[in-house]
Amino acid sequence: MIEVERPRPLKEAARITQMLDLVLGADRFDRGPVAIAQLAREYSAKIEPNGPIHEVVARDLRGCVGALVYSETQPRQWAIMYHANQSAGRRAFTIGHELGHYVLHRRTIEQDSTYDHGIYCDENSVVRRNGSGIEKEADEFAAALLMPFHDFRKQLPAKERPDFEALGRIAKRYGVSLTATILRWLEYTDTRAIMIVSNEGFAHWAKSSGPAFKTGRYLKTKDTVFELPQQAFASRRDYSDAAVVGTMQAANVWFPEPAFEMCFRSDRYDQEITLLHFEGEGPRHQGEEETPDTFDRFIQNGQFPSR
Repeated sequence: MIEVERPRPLKEAARITQMLDLVLGADRFDRGPVAIAQLAREYSAKIEPNGPIHEVVARDLRGCVGALVYSETQPRQWAIMYHANQSAGRRAFTIGHELGHYVLHRRTIEQDSTYDHGIYCDENSVVRRNGSGIEKEADEFAAALLMPFHDFRKQLPAKERPDFEALGRIAKRYGVSLTATILRWLEYTDTRAIMIVSNEGFAHWAKSSGPAFKTGRYLKTKDTVFELPQQAFASRRDYSDAAVVGTMQAANVWFPEPAFEMCFRSDRYDQEITLLHFEGEGPRHQGEEETPDTFDRFIQNGQFPSR
């Protein structure tokens, strides 16, 4: 039996990234983010001339944020659809995610009868990057293509503890949302940090950096309700400039050690982003079996906040 090689999302994203660096220059992000819709059309025509992505269009997609669909006729003609009510940053990542499905999975989607003329992707898999299988691979592809580490690390070295102003500048550089930017930064930072997305005083989901998780600094949001501390900015509905700048919270407010807390409110999506920074390497936490990604509870109306 011939073993079919599994798609390699980071390899494919790196291939396109190298091409873009060669054509546009290594400093291309100084001039603007990836023109992802144009790239989807042009790159698909290059690798699949008889079955490219013909259009990238907005649609009213109930229950999902994006889709990759194909025609009835042969050779297949493809289209990327994204939910119309999305911010520009959210839209860019959705298109990147669906392009990932095209590059990595179009044969599977076309040939597998479980897919009904395409694949439809929900909030959980795209917004929170908490999918599995091909959804996880499409997310990895999109993040690597839109926010390549070789440039991201130059903007924000792994040992730095950024504030919202710095993260907002990077979000603008890559044309993505603040949430997408923080999630990407948490993948490589050497610092201990947690992002918490909340509403009405309760955490919907949270994500820890690797160093934070290893020292027991994470929130359990799976199958449980996590109520924010009363002293938290989001609990007090304090969304002032002082909250965005942040303050040091004492030990035992969030965790047994002090934490520097910043909070940003997105009125558009009716939710808050809280970012916690911890000093030093912290105490080693032993015996935890939970995974570091705690994107657990599905957010019906959650969106990538856009500043």
